[in-house]
Amino acid sequence: MSSIMSGSNKGRPEKIGAIVFALFIWHIGALLLDQQLLLVTPLAVIKRLFSLWTEADFLSTIVFSFLRIVSGFFLGLIVGSILAVIAGRFYLAEVMFWPFLVTIKSVPVASFIILCLIWLSSRSLSVFISFLMVLPIVYTNMLEGIKSTDRKLLEMAALFRVGWLKRMKYIHLPHLKSYLLSACSVSIGLSWKAGIAAEVIGIPDGSIGEKLYEAKVYLSTADLFAWTVLIILFSVAFEKLFLLFLKRLFVQLEGS
Repeated sequence: MSSIMSGSNKGRPEKIGAIVFALFIWHIGALLLDQQLLLVTPLAVIKRLFSLWTEADFLSTIVFSFLRIVSGFFLGLIVGSILAVIAGRFYLAEVMFWPFLVTIKSVPVASFIILCLIWLSSRSLSVFISFLMVLPIVYTNMLEGIKSTDRKLLEMAALFRVGWLKRMKYIHLPHLKSYLLSACSVSIGLSWKAGIAAEVIGIPDGSIGEKLYEAKVYLSTADLFAWTVLIILFSVAFEKLFLLFLKRLFVQLEGS
């Protein structure tokens, strides 16, 4: 457990310094440009962030988008893992899944969003789009992990008739840990970007995407930057918390 916490603290001063440097460059750039319509200062964005908290629909807007995007992520995580297990066990299944996964990875997100608007309501669009973006990442990483599992260990487990629960605990899970963490680290950020993009195009009532669209219509650059900062904060916070949860879960499983 201490190794997890020390690993998370490693490099923290450097990262804080990098953030301060980025904010400084942003501030200087805004002052030099001197066009509030194009680029506002970080102080203006911070001021707008504080005022957003007082708006009546702020919390409901955050909850609306958060629940849908996170639901899409978990759906993609579960389905992608199940499909990877099936494909890892049956080669025919891997071949049959291949064209669908290649299509999902190749088609632009905007094309999927516009196409899905024909089938789905705008309120559920971000769930499905987030799911589609997460699915191939989880599937590819998990399948690679399953394929690279030491066959000699599996043969030995089969020879000594080790139960599937013990095989999962002592062989599969320790090996798949890095693949799963990597898949989640990449796909969480992508699910937020794709989910918000779906909301901006679909414009469901009470969503963050609607707020971004309104900021664009009314040329409110401070609002645009403020909501973008919130998206980044929630995306990063969810990623850190979920990865920490997974790491602690693996530690408990390995220690039990």
